[in-house]
Amino acid sequence: MCLGIPGQVVELVDANNQLAKVEVAGVRRNINIGLLDDVAIEPGDWVLIHVGFAMAVIDEAEAARALEGLQLMGQAYRDEVALVRESRIA
Repeated sequence: MCLGIPGQVVELVDANNQLAKVEVAGVRRNINIGLLDDVAIEPGDWVLIHVGFAMAVIDEAEAARALEGLQLMGQAYRDEVALVRESRIA
């Protein structure tokens, strides 16, 4: 099962390649923000991430609700967090 997970933008890493460092469940990884090209992403913003791509900008309250719901899914959530830990976008 594939899920979208909320993550908070920590830093803009590479504007040319549209990469940002995002913290997801205590793990920091680079993700692609190119699908949000029409939105000015800044550190502190929350985004919904799926397979290494930011799919949407969300607010902090929505991120908290999503994380609570995802944690209730048990193993599927843990599997998705494991995928984030293993991912490498440079």
